[in-house]
Amino acid sequence: MHDGRYGYRFQNKAAHIEGKRPESPRNHTAGSGFGRFCVSGANRQLGSDNVDTEQIARNVHFKDTGGLTYNEYFQRLIDEGKISTRGQKAGATVFNELVIDVNTRYFEEHGGYEYARQFYGEAYRFGCEIYGEENIVSAVMHADEINKAVSEELGKPVYHYHLHIVAIPTVRKEILWSKRCKDEALRGTVKEVINQVSHSKKWKNTVPLLDENGQQVISKYGKPMFRKSYSVLQDKLFAHMTEAGFTGFERGVLGSTAENLSSLDYQIQKDKERLADIQERIEAEQVRYEPAHEVHKTMAEIEGMGQKTLTGKIAVSKDDYQQLTALAKEGITSRSEIQDLKSSVSYYQRQYFNASSAVERLQERYDRLKEKCQPFLQALEHFPKLVEVFVEKVKELFSIKEAQERKEREDRAAARKEQSKHRRGRNDWER
Repeated sequence: MHDGRYGYRFQNKAAHIEGKRPESPRNHTAGSGFGRFCVSGANRQLGSDNVDTEQIARNVHFKDTGGLTYNEYFQRLIDEGKISTRGQKAGATVFNELVIDVNTRYFEEHGGYEYARQFYGEAYRFGCEIYGEENIVSAVMHADEINKAVSEELGKPVYHYHLHIVAIPTVRKEILWSKRCKDEALRGTVKEVINQVSHSKKWKNTVPLLDENGQQVISKYGKPMFRKSYSVLQDKLFAHMTEAGFTGFERGVLGSTAENLSSLDYQIQKDKERLADIQERIEAEQVRYEPAHEVHKTMAEIEGMGQKTLTGKIAVSKDDYQQLTALAKEGITSRSEIQDLKSSVSYYQRQYFNASSAVERLQERYDRLKEKCQPFLQALEHFPKLVEVFVEKVKELFSIKEAQERKEREDRAAARKEQSKHRRGRNDWER
């Protein structure tokens, strides 16, 4: 039995996504601007050959926006008064991307696709409890990604299932009457309650981090430390699923470095594991292959058996006859076994070379990416304040650019509207 495991990794990015539609969430890029919860091993590589396009129809859409873009859906909730961006800073995170994932074998051993639908249907209900169903923008169970390693091992296509949720983080906020209110009785009382869009407030760390004695951990700066809110969320998900009757999987290991692997790092690690496994299997086949070639009788011993009679025939003793008969039977049996073993060795050698080449290619990509990022990482290590100022400035520039582009679109739309109005007026005058 292979235990299913799941975990989270979070990346905080900027704000809106213009024009993104929920039917293709896998097309989000690294700069798409989500607050992102990712699961170790669940990251989809864009353009990955693991995605089987013929299986896309099997994806299960628990929630969509009815054809609206994410921003259009977001604006509709604002217009209907269901959410509010009051007090929100420019460039704030307004979407969360949550990926819930359990390893492939868990579903393969519990009923496959239909069991995954039930499991992630319950996980979607958990997402609704956390965000509120109206704040769920999109929720899709992906069933179109083949797991090559498990498929090769089991000798059949095996697909990996995970749930991809896009949601709007909100908190209930009380708006009070100000001190300038003419009615003194109202001052400081609740004027209204809004669902404020706030990623930082939604995921504020509030649960104390305790040591082995149950005491709250204090940082080296003398401040109390708290558990990451995403780790607490993971606890809640595990409790919710087990209470709903789904068992046989385990919560991700607290503090595991697997939670923080990048998609490329994860692929390199998994390919190295597959490569090591193939090498072990090749060695095992070779160990089995050698005894099959053990020589029970030397050529000299065999040629020395028997004596030639006057009629030209060979006479052998009963013991030599039995030995020759046994060797003949063993030889016939061994031919088939040896051929099978040779085929197995050839297959695993090809697998080894393919996996080795894949690891080398991924390592080269990783090295190039690391080289490109090295100046930024060095700056972040030695001049963190300057890097923070730089990042904030870049966010500001993107906000300005977005505002300019939005104004240009609005100006063009207004111009087209004015031209249309002018043409209608001229046509009316001519009539």
